[in-house]
Amino acid sequence: MKRMVFAALALTLVASCGGGNRSHSGSTRVVATSGPILSACLQAGRKGATRQSCGCVQAVADARLSGSDQRLGASFFADPHRAQEIRQSDRTSHAEFWKRWSDFGNEAEKLCK
Repeated sequence: MKRMVFAALALTLVASCGGGNRSHSGSTRVVATSGPILSACLQAGRKGATRQSCGCVQAVADARLSGSDQRLGASFFADPHRAQEIRQSDRTSHAEFWKRWSDFGNEAEKLCK
């Protein structure tokens, strides 16, 4: 249960962390992107959820997740209980999604700090 709560909250924390990518010179550049994760992140109204930080998370989602995975994951912002339902589901497709979602969350956390 703790792992599920941590995983569900990980994306929330990632969305509120500082955003952007670091170049070799150490400067931060703004990520220009759009998508369901960016929209959900901004609409959730969490402290620190800026266009830059949410855009970074969206850029990682674009690289790691399909559009349908992104739409499902974006639904967790408005309904965190949905994440628990998916994680605990007996469906193979949900287990496979959860693995991709967890991998995405770990990568976004590393890249979007």
